[in-house]
Amino acid sequence: MTTALLIIDLQRALCAGKYACHEVDAVIGRINGLISQARDTGTPVVFVQHEEDGDGPLRHGSEGWQIDDRLHAQPVDRRVFKTSPDSFHKTDLDAVLKGFGVKHLVVCGAQSDFCVDTSTRRALSSGYDVTLVEDGHTTIAYGDLTAPQIIDHHTLILRDLNSFGPKMEAKKAAEISFKAS
Repeated sequence: MTTALLIIDLQRALCAGKYACHEVDAVIGRINGLISQARDTGTPVVFVQHEEDGDGPLRHGSEGWQIDDRLHAQPVDRRVFKTSPDSFHKTDLDAVLKGFGVKHLVVCGAQSDFCVDTSTRRALSSGYDVTLVEDGHTTIAYGDLTAPQIIDHHTLILRDLNSFGPKMEAKKAAEISFKAS
């Protein structure tokens, strides 16, 4: 089975400054380890970037919209641009994955409660097996909830979400192993 590493919305505006996600340095470090392992095994690496209209921090082409510099992105990596929390909605992500023959996604990135959660559910409903990197997704505090509470909650909920049919699991980055394609 072909696997792809899906990295959602780890863009400059969400990794530094006012909207910096919780423990983003450590999350990026773990994801870079997964990127390295993916490259060593020929596993496709796909970056998803959120974009918005107007003068917001994620305006297409803006400084904040760019992939965070600490990530080991390369020009050969596929990029998918989205305008909703769903990485599949009105994007070419499904076609990109089918082009690689992907059946299984390893999902990580930002934000746990919006784009990571929604994209994971959509992947499952589209027939993909999913492994959520439980220490590879992050967010910011929201209302009375701390970022760690939100991250833990979404990991717990998504880990057991097997009603779609495809296999769903959550693992720490160190427990994930890509096999050579």
